[in-house]
Amino acid sequence: MVEVRPYRGGDLPALYDICLKTGDDGADGTHLYADHRIIGEIFAAPYGLLEPQHAFVAEDEQGVAGYILGTADTRAFEARLEAEWWPALRARYADTAGVPLRERTREQWDAYYIHHPPANPQAVVDLAPAHLHIDLLPRLQGKGVGKRLMDTWLAAIGGRAHLGCQPPNVRAQRFYERYGWRRLDEIGPKSVCWMVFGA
Repeated sequence: MVEVRPYRGGDLPALYDICLKTGDDGADGTHLYADHRIIGEIFAAPYGLLEPQHAFVAEDEQGVAGYILGTADTRAFEARLEAEWWPALRARYADTAGVPLRERTREQWDAYYIHHPPANPQAVVDLAPAHLHIDLLPRLQGKGVGKRLMDTWLAAIGGRAHLGCQPPNVRAQRFYERYGWRRLDEIGPKSVCWMVFGA
């Protein structure tokens, strides 16, 4: 049995773990990082800590193995990250802006992201102000858990939403499209596949 339930504070280590183990375009990204927390510091932990009312997890007998995290107001969340989240991380991780682009490791790209977080495109936010991240470990994939998480989150958010997906992660894109998300191929940058629901 898999339970989909609201996030609790004790779930935070699982958020870091799942984010890392799905961090290579949906596959295990552990081999890409010496610091196993940095990717979760960007894409998982701040949602659980700063907007827990819009965070849900999927738990089986082995523990939490999936999550859906997000915010109802992307611009307000970006401002809160700037005020409350990034400063401590910038003190911990050096800015890698001086490392040539083609030489940066994934960890160095994430450190750069912490110092220079990109804003989601205004055209996407105008269509749907909320956004989310959803990840499941392999043992929960293909069992309808992703749909249950999505149903739960969209009901909680009560409105339109957007997400950004890495183009190589075609499995995730197929799931989103089956669910009813629409691709925004006209909106760049092309390094991200933007999708919208309910707009």
